[in-house]
Amino acid sequence: MVKSHIRYLEPDNLRDIMHDESLKAGKDYVVVDVRDSDRIGGHILNSINVPAHEIKERADLLVAQNQGIGKVIFHCALSQVRGPKSARIYNDALNLTGNENGQEVYVLRGGFTEFQRFYRDDAKLVDAFNKELWDL
Repeated sequence: MVKSHIRYLEPDNLRDIMHDESLKAGKDYVVVDVRDSDRIGGHILNSINVPAHEIKERADLLVAQNQGIGKVIFHCALSQVRGPKSARIYNDALNLTGNENGQEVYVLRGGFTEFQRFYRDDAKLVDAFNKELWDL
């Protein structure tokens, strides 16, 4: 049994992961965006959207769907409440399985707000970005 612990991932580390052509979203890593209506205006490319209020009921299914993926990275707008709480719920469900593959669980530091501040213009990182919604 490999017990997983949640760690923070810096925006530049996620950038490096996503730019690494040897790594594939959905195979080597997955980004879970737990925002709900505030997801409008842009998101991390290839992220999956599971609103935070659904994480508890979907945690076991998410763990099963992400089996064999090395890194699961959670975020919300700022990664201060919803992202970390969702990561904890997921991590608890993961640890109940024994985490035989040694999956790592992360929270993106600063959330999408910080990520888009640096990488909003990089189409390999950010999708469906709406500048007008962010530059009020």
